[in-house]
Amino acid sequence: MDAGIYATESTYLERYVQLGVAGDRVISVSFPKDPDEDAASDHPLFERIDAYLEGVEDDFADVPVGLTLPTDQRAVLEKVREIDYGEQVGVEALARMTPGLDADEDRQLVRTALAENPAPLLIPDHRVRDAPSGAPPEVEQKLRGIEGI
Repeated sequence: MDAGIYATESTYLERYVQLGVAGDRVISVSFPKDPDEDAASDHPLFERIDAYLEGVEDDFADVPVGLTLPTDQRAVLEKVREIDYGEQVGVEALARMTPGLDADEDRQLVRTALAENPAPLLIPDHRVRDAPSGAPPEVEQKLRGIEGI
């Protein structure tokens, strides 16, 4: 993958899907109403994202994501990537799934990690119930709708 900013318009989301790429890793996914002026439109991942938005099951687990977050938050987001397509867990269950975290004491840490998720969709925080998302609420709801959750 070439480093840079890439954007494609999604009629389903009624906004753009924008990727930030560094080296071989996606470092950000956002959903702006208008893309960055210098965004290119020809990233190979867009075919898969378009298919996903049309209902083709894809967990994007093979897409390398670069996370520059504190270790404990990164651990939470790595566990989020393991939640299966169409499944949903709560904040407490996610804390229990994450090594080194306590389900009672670390709920806020889990919520913070989800809110600061730099790559929603690739790190599917929409699969965590009653929790913040790195995606705008209307996008989060549409992603849940695609997966029937």
